[in-house]
Amino acid sequence: QVQLVESGGGLVQPGGSLRLSCAASGSISMDGMAWYRRAPGKERELVATIVDDDDTTNYVDSVKGRFTISRDSAKNWAYLQMNSLKPEDTAVYYCNAHRIGWSGRIDYWGRGTQVTVSS
Repeated sequence: QVQLVESGGGLVQPGGSLRLSCAASGSISMDGMAWYRRAPGKERELVATIVDDDDTTNYVDSVKGRFTISRDSAKNWAYLQMNSLKPEDTAVYYCNAHRIGWSGRIDYWGRGTQVTVSS
């Protein structure tokens, strides 16, 4: 069974930076990884994805130019570098990984790490 563990969250002042990490256990190769977030009172939001052998990336408009997703495919690790953080980035950030099996897409989730942007 694959388990995802996030780390790197915390409290940061507006304009600051954080780097989130996600480690996926096991030796199963993932086809893609992503970061989601859920802010208080809001729906879960897809923040960034990285997929395919060429590591194609996509971002929600609100983080473009500020966040960067990357991964180490050999280790099944994913990262989210967050710069120029804003109070509206405050949320629980969740790591997601997926692979395409014979039965279709299989998703795995971490338990989340809290990011708080406040002065």
